[in-house]
Amino acid sequence: MNSHRHSRPEPQAEAGSLVPEDAGPEVIPPAQPADPAPDIGQLLRKAEDEAAALKDSWLRARADVENVRKQAQNDVARAHKYAIEKFAEELLPVKDALEAALVSGSGGPAALQAGVELTLKQLAAAFDKAQIVELNPLGEKFDPHRHQAMAVIDSAEPASTVVQVFQKGYMLNDRVLRPAMVAVAKARDDGA
Repeated sequence: MNSHRHSRPEPQAEAGSLVPEDAGPEVIPPAQPADPAPDIGQLLRKAEDEAAALKDSWLRARADVENVRKQAQNDVARAHKYAIEKFAEELLPVKDALEAALVSGSGGPAALQAGVELTLKQLAAAFDKAQIVELNPLGEKFDPHRHQAMAVIDSAEPASTVVQVFQKGYMLNDRVLRPAMVAVAKARDDGA
């Protein structure tokens, strides 16, 4: 018997074909693993750009803080320099009234007293606007935070009562400008 084998015809290379005639089965080269950092140079440039932007922002913020600090210092300096401006404006009419009283020699003692009383009213109004309060503690209990005891004297008043005021004191808001100078009643030694 004639055995006839099936055989495949060999591929013939055509003219201009890229496949060589003796090439076996087609082999695909293995795939390269994916690079976790495809372009290190690009990532480095991006990081440098971000760092430069952050540094610029930091420098701007630092400059802003410095400007605010300097402005605050200037504001405080101006506040100290001109803190009494309004009070000084209130005192100007008082000074004017005193000068006018000295210039006008005519009028006698009654006119002079009326002028001084008017001037004192102007000064009291200026003190009120500036929230300066007079301390005249006659008859009050002695307060070492507001009064300065100059003497301790015998009196019918209870001990530690202000019985005489040598000089009035003054407060500005809650702060003592000058304590009142006073005499205080002594504690009684009698057995009654």
